Amino acid sequence: MNIDTIFEKIIRREIPAKIVYEDDFCLAFHDIQPQAPIHILLIPKKKIQDLFSLQKEDQALIGHLMECIPEIAKKLGIREFRLISNCGSSAGQSIFYLHFHLLGGREFSWPPG
Repeated sequence: MNIDTIFEKIIRREIPAKIVYEDDFCLAFHDIQPQAPIHILLIPKKKIQDLFSLQKEDQALIGHLMECIPEIAKKLGIREFRLISNCGSSAGQSIFYLHFHLLGGREFSWPPG
């Protein structure tokens, strides 16, 4: 049984989201539970469960996502940010669909958690 994630429903516009960027390959929108003044989720439109699920043919897609990140940051007026992708439930992944958290607008400490 293949159950849709919230991200797939957002891509299909079944669930509203405050979108900041979209193209044929990815979608970026505000997180509904922000952990920083700016908290954007960036997702590929192709369903990929996590980083371990990437295939050789996903290389261009992931490269495209990485190219979009600084453009999204500039659009939001930030030059410094943290980028996170949790992989696995013990690492904090709660939606099993590859996504990146772009956090900014405040100072971050290290280690993160």
